[in-house]
Amino acid sequence: MTPLLSAHPTADVPVLPDDLQGRDWAEQELSRSVYQEAKPSLLDRFWQWVREFFSDLLDGITGVDPSLGVLLLAVGAAAVLAVAIVLVRPRLNARSRRELFDAEETRVAVDHRRLSEEAAARGEWDTALAERLRAVIRSAEERVILEPRAGRTAAEAGHELALAFPAAAPDIRWLARRFDEVRYGHLRATAADSEQAAALDRLLEGSAPRTPATLPAALAVPR
Repeated sequence: MTPLLSAHPTADVPVLPDDLQGRDWAEQELSRSVYQEAKPSLLDRFWQWVREFFSDLLDGITGVDPSLGVLLLAVGAAAVLAVAIVLVRPRLNARSRRELFDAEETRVAVDHRRLSEEAAARGEWDTALAERLRAVIRSAEERVILEPRAGRTAAEAGHELALAFPAAAPDIRWLARRFDEVRYGHLRATAADSEQAAALDRLLEGSAPRTPATLPAALAVPR
């Protein structure tokens, strides 16, 4: 983040910025890609809050002792950064590489499907959604649509399965993304998420994948 105070008294950065400079500093910080990756609607609301925050802060320190004004600006900038981190951290965590199945996982599709349905009956939507994606991927492996592979992430599995079922690709990628957000990004699933995941599972179970001749080499069904 652009420092609020120069390390040298002779630097060109003003000690007490005017309203325009203060907003420029906030905009420069928030233009970093880490903030741009948050959902647009959330980022838009945060931008509006930052503008209002700095406007009110700079209006409030007019006529205040310069050293106190600098302190207030430093505290305000720290608050802005803290809020920004809170907003984007779940999505940063969700992007970390996480495996879809535990190393010792041996359950078959029907087992994961049963666990999902039992969790949904208890209102445990996070577990219901996670187990449903596992059921979808295990089923694809059992049907020889996907090759079983240790260490596969939800994003990788979703991408590969979407190639085999292009008509359902948006829902497949959605489920893989929600799995990461819920399991590793500390977001919460809902009843609607669970129902949509179950509907996708039923759809794929009743659908034929693209033929081996049209699948990429990595996904082609062995002859």
